[in-house]
Amino acid sequence: MRAVICTAYGPPDVLQLQVVDKPVPKDFDLMIKVHTSAVHSGDRRLRALDVPAAGKLPMRVVVGFTAPRQPILGVVLAGEVVETGRRVEHFKVGDRVYALTGMRFGGYAEYACVKESKCVELMPQNASYVEAACLPFGGTTALHFLRKVNIEQAKTVLIYGASGAVGSMAVQIAKYYGAHVTAVCRERNFELVRSLGADVVVDYTTAGYDNNLTMYDAVFDAAGKIDKQMARKHIGEHGKFSSVAGQGVSSERKEDLTFLNELFDSGRVRAVIDSIYPLEDIVAAHRYVDAGGKTGNVIVTVARTD
Repeated sequence: MRAVICTAYGPPDVLQLQVVDKPVPKDFDLMIKVHTSAVHSGDRRLRALDVPAAGKLPMRVVVGFTAPRQPILGVVLAGEVVETGRRVEHFKVGDRVYALTGMRFGGYAEYACVKESKCVELMPQNASYVEAACLPFGGTTALHFLRKVNIEQAKTVLIYGASGAVGSMAVQIAKYYGAHVTAVCRERNFELVRSLGADVVVDYTTAGYDNNLTMYDAVFDAAGKIDKQMARKHIGEHGKFSSVAGQGVSSERKEDLTFLNELFDSGRVRAVIDSIYPLEDIVAAHRYVDAGGKTGNVIVTVARTD
């Protein structure tokens, strides 16, 4: 099968399209023909070993010294089950599924094996493979950190980085729970973020933009780039703050995918797609994401149409 191999830590050019052996499903595995994946922070951070200098050695011990032990990146995938292990109970050949693979990666390949007990679920009935690949990373990450700020009780929410993969889902989920949402992003993304449900939109590139923000029941930094001290000034009495930076790894829960299915099929959330690259252009896709400024998700199409 074709797969993209991360041959070393470094810039996007360390990614190479190669022909490798197909994985063999174990007893509890689903063998999935991968139609789409995406380029997310987990992929690019491992590829670049993008961690503070003091953490590089411990990280190498965990993931590999000169290159990732799991060389096929891709933290999400959407595709079709083509084979099941003999003890699989809840999926069958032909099922259209999507998954968050986490540190197991594997999405940048024509086939991947995922344990049925992990974060894998049937795709939303109304979703294409491209749309489905947008949901697991941003959706589960947004849910994880919004729970930390008691989103079900929050009446007012401030979301930094509202146009990214996580932020765009956070805006929609916060609106689902009935919150009044103030979104911080670039002016060029105002129309998009308003279409997702944001009530107030603020441009962070404008000098003194912070003065346009008030106090909120919940403050969520969906990009991990905001000065925490500045952000905390906007937390109201009994309010809470969460950030994708420095607050641990988000949970991977199958039930979150089930919930995202319900939201998508009911029209309460939609996929936000920046651009789509074929697998053979994976270097260009990573280079684009490295440059910063993407809106929503950068999707990688894997399955060949010939």
